[in-house]
Amino acid sequence: MKDDTAISSLSLWGQRLLAATLLGGQVVIHLAQGKIHRRNTLEQMAAVGPDSLLVVLITASFVGMVFTIQVAREFINFGAVTAVGGVLAVALTRELGPVLTAVILAGRVGSAFAAEIGTMQVTEQIDALYMLNTDPVDYLVVPRLIACCLMLPVLTVLALIIGIVGGALVATNLYGIPQTVFLSSVQDLLNVWDVVSALLKAFVFGALIAVIGSSWGLTTTGGAKGVGQSTTTAVVTALLTIFVINFFLSWLMFRGTGSAVLGGL
Repeated sequence: MKDDTAISSLSLWGQRLLAATLLGGQVVIHLAQGKIHRRNTLEQMAAVGPDSLLVVLITASFVGMVFTIQVAREFINFGAVTAVGGVLAVALTRELGPVLTAVILAGRVGSAFAAEIGTMQVTEQIDALYMLNTDPVDYLVVPRLIACCLMLPVLTVLALIIGIVGGALVATNLYGIPQTVFLSSVQDLLNVWDVVSALLKAFVFGALIAVIGSSWGLTTTGGAKGVGQSTTTAVVTALLTIFVINFFLSWLMFRGTGSAVLGGL
């Protein structure tokens, strides 16, 4: 009995994931046709960007400080003090910055998308949009996609800056590493492609969060209980998808044997 339930749940999840993929295709077509609801887009940009800024910056600052604590003591023992800042900057830019920012937005924004649109679905407000000759994809999904794809890269850049600043404070005050040495290391090891890769990852993650949250909302059934289940499943699916896609993006962007760290020592 339990096995049948698990198989049924997995099958339903697969169907909803397929629906999210199809929705992503619809969004691309609608964007190509220029179907953009400007007022809704600006509202969603405010919800995704400024409203999420504080928690993103706090997270980034402490991640940068903790990472520096773990790295600095080992690098000092190996006599590689001049690489501490660069290693932090590379790690934040290539992986920690875009991924952690996306994780925060998946929990905060993706869940809100699923809950809001799911409530509209079970209360037949989506049907009302059709009655008013309004396409839910144009009115609900496209603005959320644009907002996430534009705001997530901006939040990622701010997170990178704050993370590096937090690491510099720890390196200077706890380990006696001069700020000039720390910042010089950042400048030496960090290159333009690292920043571009962070922006590309953030853009892709933003699209995933918006499409998955919106799709799970549109496929919600079962009243209030269904809304809660959709919200939870949307967040879990978004997180899982972010981690999987991040692997493939990292493999495509950074495969090879070159080393920014060794090259800067």
